[in-house]
Amino acid sequence: MNIVVLDAYTANPGDLSWNALKSLGNVILYDRTPPSETASRARDAEIVLTNKVILDAPTLDNLPKLKYVGVLATGTNVVDCAHARERGVVVTNIPQYSTESVVQATMAHLFNIASSYVANVNSTRNGEWCSCADFSYTTGPLVELSGKRLGIVGYGTIGKRVAQVAIALGMNVVAYGPRLALGKRSDGVEAVALEQLFQTCDVVSLHCPLTEATRFLVNAERISSMKKGSWLINTGRGPLLDEQAVANALRSGQLGAVGLDVLSTEPPAPTNPLLSAPNCYITPHNAWASFEARQRLITIAVDNIKAFLENHPQNVVN
Repeated sequence: MNIVVLDAYTANPGDLSWNALKSLGNVILYDRTPPSETASRARDAEIVLTNKVILDAPTLDNLPKLKYVGVLATGTNVVDCAHARERGVVVTNIPQYSTESVVQATMAHLFNIASSYVANVNSTRNGEWCSCADFSYTTGPLVELSGKRLGIVGYGTIGKRVAQVAIALGMNVVAYGPRLALGKRSDGVEAVALEQLFQTCDVVSLHCPLTEATRFLVNAERISSMKKGSWLINTGRGPLLDEQAVANALRSGQLGAVGLDVLSTEPPAPTNPLLSAPNCYITPHNAWASFEARQRLITIAVDNIKAFLENHPQNVVN
């Protein structure tokens, strides 16, 4: 089998091994692939692996030997899965490989906002503690999370783990999911309607997939219904937010702070309004990318291909 990895660098910038993959066929690794070169690089491949390189219908039609697409992520919106199915091409993903890492990143954003960590560390580095008249000071509010109300939108594997950690911190947790029955659950979380979640929570954390129903889930109207000064965290997908509306809300004080690991366009344009918005803390879409998570990613990707070659494919999404 000819196996082509179109964007290998983010999964493995050099600290992991591709040997297990290379044992399955003739492997060609590209760190990155521009759209203009996708078809030419993958034309002779039976198996293509991609993370963010788009395989739309026209591109798939230019890959005559293609039998299998492995998405090196959980989300599969980079592939036209329906068209791949029509072509007889199996598409797989890698679920749950980064759960603990994304939960950790979510809580890191929450802790930073609650305790002004970034501001305090930068203040100390800039010498402000050295010149302070007192032994202790803070550059921003210090907020105790215990007793605060956290709303989780999207109650899948990651959302449930975030809830467990938040409950351990003493937070009151509510959640929304389209298939959740309303009311108290045995795990200590209360399932509520989406509007109630936004209206009543001190913090809202997004863990839902990007679909046409969830695009711009957080918009100006919904933000206006939130408690003034509440916080928003998004480690899901960038287009869940109307970014201009979020930036406006940060400037007006309707939102007190925002922690983001994703944006609508990545990398972002310098003109993205969130880059200059006050109290907006952005990490470069690396919540998923711990060493351990990337190791699991490659292991599962290889296992997916092995299962496909043995005629019992797993983690099939189309």
